[in-house]
Amino acid sequence: MRILVTGATGFLGNNLVRTLLDQGHQITATKRLTSDLRPLDGLDVDAVDVDLNDSTRISPLIRDADLLIHSAAMIQLGWSKLAASRKINVEGTRTLAQAARRQGIRMIHISTVDTLAACTDTPVNETQTEPSKPACSYVVSKRAASEAFAAEVEQGLDGITVLPGFMVGPWDWRPSSGEMMLAIHQNWIPLAPAGGCSVVDVRDVAAGVVAAAEHGRAGQRYILGGDNLTYLDLWTRMARVMGRRAPRGVLPDWLAATAGRLGDLAARFLKEEPQVNSGATSMGQLRHWVDSSRAKKELGYQTQSIDTALEDAWKWFQTYGYV
Repeated sequence: MRILVTGATGFLGNNLVRTLLDQGHQITATKRLTSDLRPLDGLDVDAVDVDLNDSTRISPLIRDADLLIHSAAMIQLGWSKLAASRKINVEGTRTLAQAARRQGIRMIHISTVDTLAACTDTPVNETQTEPSKPACSYVVSKRAASEAFAAEVEQGLDGITVLPGFMVGPWDWRPSSGEMMLAIHQNWIPLAPAGGCSVVDVRDVAAGVVAAAEHGRAGQRYILGGDNLTYLDLWTRMARVMGRRAPRGVLPDWLAATAGRLGDLAARFLKEEPQVNSGATSMGQLRHWVDSSRAKKELGYQTQSIDTALEDAWKWFQTYGYV
């Protein structure tokens, strides 16, 4: 099958491309002029420079494809870069979805569990979106992207949405979740955020995306989560894999809020918003726990050991010179 993949140099996108190549598919990967091309080294893919908002360049690529998997996204867990996030996450998704609808091919939109409601007592499913999470640039733009995609599905697009949890594993070039591992390796962090996430091997998510393309129902949404862990549990497991000291406790809400406000204040004097800001710290205090029952039932979605995924991630970082 001829498959067009956006975001192929990203964490999930790169693992997805490798999974598809192993299955014998023909891959065209979009990239930006500024993309780090190491993720594509040695891979038999046709890499094309393209602006995802440029319909005149996108349409010919989609005409040559049997399937479109849209993995590209901008992640900004803060209050800045909302316009840029909307351009990439919302307008890019809309342009691709319109082109796929006109061509009559299936499109998989990779969204995020951050578009769903925050968990209270019970993990949330695909239908639960309220109360919404903090209105940072990533949450706002990805929610709007889901709405734009749904509008095209209503117009006849053969579209499916998948919502991955917190992914860990190898081929994390940027790095993404691996940044958390590397921070724990470099310095002892005594307190973890008080919230939690649904941790999953990125390779299981890649397999889930392929299963959605093959067996998913048009218009449906599928959560691709894993083990619902607290950040304290996750950071402890990361520390154990790397032979580092684990955190001793969790951040109280007042301390997280104070750190976030200080980050917001620092942003006024910096060219870049710091990673520690009130949007990020608020997200860290929430439990992003989800229920993947629908994907397991309809797609045969399965997940493997998180500890194995963390071990593989750590070996990969060591092999590729990140430590």
